[in-house]
Amino acid sequence: MKKDIHPEYVEATVTCGCGNKFVTRSTRKHIHVEICSACHPFFTGKMKFIDTTGRVEKFQKKYQNSSYAAKRKQAADAK
Repeated sequence: MKKDIHPEYVEATVTCGCGNKFVTRSTRKHIHVEICSACHPFFTGKMKFIDTTGRVEKFQKKYQNSSYAAKRKQAADAK
């Protein structure tokens, strides 16, 4: 390896939006992430919508009055 061309590899603190913190190694000292393994639905098994731009609400509003929603409501009422 050539000398003086590689970045310094130091301990890094990773901070998630949920408040979880852990230590790893990186070229940066502090890393901020929006989602981690402690709050990601794949790892937790809980369904959670993470939406910062309103896309989920827009989708729900768009398809709220669709025929699919009406059929689901009728099926639920029939039971």
